[in-house]
Amino acid sequence: MKLSIIILNYNVRYFLELCIKSVEAALIHIDAEIIVIDNLSKDDSCEMVRKKFPKVKLIENTKNYGFTKGNNIAVAEAKGEYICILNPDTVVAEDTFETLLKFSEEKNNIGIVGCRLLDGQGRFLPESKRYLPTPMVAIKKMLGLTDSYYVKELNEVEVGEIPVLVGAFMFLKKSLYNKVGGFDEDYFMYGEDVDLSYKVSSSGYQNWYNGLTTILHYKGESTLKDKVYAKRFYGAMQLFYKKHFKKNVLFNIMVWFGVRFATLVQKDSPALKSSPKQFVFISEEKNNDLERTLNKPLEIKMEFDGYQDGIEYIFDNNYLNFKSIIEIMSNTPKNCTATYKILPKNSNFIIGSNSSTKRGEVIIFEKN
Repeated sequence: MKLSIIILNYNVRYFLELCIKSVEAALIHIDAEIIVIDNLSKDDSCEMVRKKFPKVKLIENTKNYGFTKGNNIAVAEAKGEYICILNPDTVVAEDTFETLLKFSEEKNNIGIVGCRLLDGQGRFLPESKRYLPTPMVAIKKMLGLTDSYYVKELNEVEVGEIPVLVGAFMFLKKSLYNKVGGFDEDYFMYGEDVDLSYKVSSSGYQNWYNGLTTILHYKGESTLKDKVYAKRFYGAMQLFYKKHFKKNVLFNIMVWFGVRFATLVQKDSPALKSSPKQFVFISEEKNNDLERTLNKPLEIKMEFDGYQDGIEYIFDNNYLNFKSIIEIMSNTPKNCTATYKILPKNSNFIIGSNSSTKRGEVIIFEKN
């Protein structure tokens, strides 16, 4: 088998359904498997997977093992030569895996490969390509200064080597994942992707960013907007330095102050208002059930003809493929206030996000 897609789920049933549908569409020409590992969700995620996706391998944990151990359990069951660690709140394009497989097969000493990530507004997520967070870089990040945290020399649609990939999408050989020990289960939250990226590069392999394929990631990287987040970020970085670098007393002192002042200097990313003045449904047919639920007129258009402020565009996946949807979103003008949702194929809900720091919104409608 060539590829195993690993999706760790916890209480995001509708995002998971959309994610799996996009993954299935991207695996049509690949010998692959999808593994969903569930960390004891309280919603009906597992029931949904069993009912709607009988070919998906479902692992139901009896407790919430967290991100690192959960993924390690799933990778141990994977049969693919390559694995892709994928968040359930993502949407991949139909050619994503084919593009990255071809790219990986052509490279020597290939490490982890990442791709271009957009949030639910179609905005580029800079955590798609990051530097190694040295103590000073981490402190600047904690204080909201990100110029030295994200790789800005490499354009978002280019291809190049980078130090650190984001855990929402990590594509690599299973043998390499096992060689470096997989995700370090000492990490509670944050830092495990930095750790894995560093272990891979330290073993003589090259990590790559490939901006030629794009996916959506609805829940973007959280901002350091409160003391809880700041302490977790600080704790993850301390653990990382303890494992890989010498103790840095100055770093500990500076971060001690950084944690206490984080709430004064951090601002949440602005979210667009979730009350559009008009809905435009990109489809070839009317959806009366959806229109009734929205309680507003639903203008039907068979072609996307431009970006208008205050409009919420709903993409019918029964009509448009995921790559087309992602491409439209990726070209959103910088200051445009248009918002987007997707109606997955053969589903009774639409889903989207107007903020890169929040999980997003699901609107369910009943079919008559």
